[in-house]
Amino acid sequence: MEAEFSEIRNELESRDALWRRIQLECQQLHTGLLKIREYKDMQEIQIKHQSSCVQITEQLENKNAEFLLLAQSQEHQREELNKIRNHLYREEQSHRSEQERMKTEISDLTEELHQKEIAIATIMEKASLLERQLKMELEIKDKLLAKQQLLDFQYKVIKSENTHLKEMV
Repeated sequence: MEAEFSEIRNELESRDALWRRIQLECQQLHTGLLKIREYKDMQEIQIKHQSSCVQITEQLENKNAEFLLLAQSQEHQREELNKIRNHLYREEQSHRSEQERMKTEISDLTEELHQKEIAIATIMEKASLLERQLKMELEIKDKLLAKQQLLDFQYKVIKSENTHLKEMV
C-alpha cells in the first residue's frame, strides 16, 4: 500500500514538474510572442522589410498553434493530476478508516481480554476458597470418622464386656 502511494506521489511529482516546465515554456512562448509582436509592429513601420513580416507572422501563427496545443496538453495534464490526487486522497481516507477500525477492534479485544482476566482471577479466588472449605470439611469428617471408629471400638468393647458379664451371671 505504501509502495503504491509512493509510486502515485512520484507520478504526481513528475507530472507536476512537467506541468511547471510547460508553464515556463508557455511563459517563454508568450514572452517570445510579445517580442514577435513588437518586432512585427516595427516591421510594419518599415515597409521595405515586408517579407520578414510575413515570416514572423507565420512563425507567430505557428507559435500560437504550439501555444494552443501546449495549453490543451497542460489542461489535460491538470485533469490527470487532479484525478490522481483524488484517487490518492480516497486511498488515504480508506487507509485511515481501516486504521481507525483496527484501533477500535484492538481496543475492544483488549477490553474483552481485561474482562476475561478479571473473571479468571475471580474464579481462581473462588476455587481457592472452595479448596480451603473442602480441606476444612475433610478434616472435620476425618475427625468425626476417627471419633466414630473410636466409639465403635468402645461399643464393641462394652458389648463384649456385657456379653461376658451376662455369661458370668
